[in-house]
Amino acid sequence: MLHEGCGEKMDRAKAELHFLCGKIAAGKSTLSRSLAARHRAVILSEDDWLHILYSEELRTIPDYLRLSTRLKQAVAPHVLKLLSAGVTVILDFPANTVEQRRWMRALADSSAVPHTLHYLDVQDEVCKARLRRRNVAGDHNFKVTDAQFEQITRHFVAPTAEEGFNIVVHT
Repeated sequence: MLHEGCGEKMDRAKAELHFLCGKIAAGKSTLSRSLAARHRAVILSEDDWLHILYSEELRTIPDYLRLSTRLKQAVAPHVLKLLSAGVTVILDFPANTVEQRRWMRALADSSAVPHTLHYLDVQDEVCKARLRRRNVAGDHNFKVTDAQFEQITRHFVAPTAEEGFNIVVHT
């Protein structure tokens, strides 16, 4: 099968596409590393790319929305090329809203490779405790306050079967 715009034959027998859904500090990046090891996959991390490319510009939630959209436009063709080359991709970008998942669904549909949406169903208090530890340790690209966690979490929407993903729930 030829993918439009890619010009290469898809190697669907090898490549898979994995997405991650979960609130801040739910464990998405930790799970992505585990999945990458298990599937011999490449991780594309939104946090890493945003930090490298836009750390000076990224100050507010509107900044995040603007820059994340720009990053997705740049990353999408790369993801499709990796998949067409038979490389499994762990897309460590948040799949936390219907709109974010719509973009991921389009990637899955365009790639025609098997996909899995990993939903980390973790309680807010657990996420906040992990977030506080992460902030103190300084081992993450971004520090997020409890107030920012609350503000961002208000937009979180758990995935549903109607969205058409193969969902695996992690508790």
